[in-house]
Amino acid sequence: MITAIVTALGLLPLAIASGSPGDAIEGPMAIVILGGLLTATLLSLFVLPVLAPRLARFRPRRDDGLD
Repeated sequence: MITAIVTALGLLPLAIASGSPGDAIEGPMAIVILGGLLTATLLSLFVLPVLAPRLARFRPRRDDGLD
């Protein structure tokens, strides 16, 4: 999470800058990367913890003593 925040803060000037040379490529690419970071972070923090217990089949281990 900290890596995503630092990356987003580093890309923020590129995403909001306008009129500078090279902005035609770097600006839209920074916006796309920021969107991907936001989506991945939200999925990791909220969606996956809800879905994991519902989709996984957790069963207690049998102790047969056959180790």
